Amino acid sequence: MDRDGTVSHEIGYVNHASRFRPFAYAVDAVRLVNRSPFAAVLVTNQAGVARGYFPESVIHDVHASLEATLAAGGARFDGIYYCPHHPSVGEPPYRQDCDCRKPRPGLLHRAAADLDLDLARSWVIGDRLGDLQLAWSVGARAVLVKSGYGLGELAWHAPSWPRQPDLVAEDLLEAVSRVLAEEEGRAARA
Repeated sequence: MDRDGTVSHEIGYVNHASRFRPFAYAVDAVRLVNRSPFAAVLVTNQAGVARGYFPESVIHDVHASLEATLAAGGARFDGIYYCPHHPSVGEPPYRQDCDCRKPRPGLLHRAAADLDLDLARSWVIGDRLGDLQLAWSVGARAVLVKSGYGLGELAWHAPSWPRQPDLVAEDLLEAVSRVLAEEEGRAARA
């Protein structure tokens, strides 16, 4: 799952933990994944670090807040992965052309190694083309949510994309529900 615009409100750069606002349905969505055979994994670009907008510690504070919110609702991420880099802005070590900045697959490869995931049987849920490209780069299926930038992406850019999302959903909860229903149907047919 992408973070900003998918799990939480898109507000631009989250430069302080107090500005982070998870969607009300995020806990329910993650809890549904927790009850399924899938792992709940968060992958996010956080180039605000490279740009000097905030220190890397803010990412840790935001994710600690998110984990506390999830835990209070009986949910959890199996892994949280982020990229603080930018290929052309900032100072080393944050200015670098890395393999972890979405849509490159480094974060998913790391998650797959850490959590023993089969990426070809996975789904990536996000609100931007880069999230979809990330999914397709590892053979996963891609869901575009209309929250965050998703509705605008769908209306203004998707017609020119070389490939369309495997699924489009209003939000993360609908996306997770539909993915799990499709997977149950696939298992029943097999």
